[in-house]
Amino acid sequence: MNNASSALKVAAGIFLTIALITIVVLLFVSAQEATKTAQNNFSEIQTELSQASYAVYDGTTISGSQVLNATRKYATREQFGIQIKTGKNTSGTWYNKVVNVTDPVGSSTYGSISGTASGIVANTSTESHNEYVNPSGTFKSSIVYDKSGVVRGLVFVQQ
Repeated sequence: MNNASSALKVAAGIFLTIALITIVVLLFVSAQEATKTAQNNFSEIQTELSQASYAVYDGTTISGSQVLNATRKYATREQFGIQIKTGKNTSGTWYNKVVNVTDPVGSSTYGSISGTASGIVANTSTESHNEYVNPSGTFKSSIVYDKSGVVRGLVFVQQ
């Protein structure tokens, strides 16, 4: 009788251990899926926030002083270029990086970085220089996206 009681206790213990392990595994799997979903959502939010700072330049008309501020702010970003076309410099000058805007929008090469730019940001404030940006001028701004939808540059054209 004593052996039967001990055997039942051992069997109950094994059964409870298996049940507990099963519950822990199920919780771990469901938590792993929730973590993946949360990570994807966080990544999307992070992308939106990082590109929100460029929204003010999406097809708007801005002043020359805003162009100068944007040039100083973004000219040191990696894989990013700024082009400014003025009345003096109708072909435009690229700052930091040269971005491909000659190919059709939507093509695989549009918005790709094609080299290092020759423009010097300090020259945009020197009135006698060809790269001078008049702070009181008006500019049409646009954003350049690459094929992945990442902002690669800004283009400012004096009106």
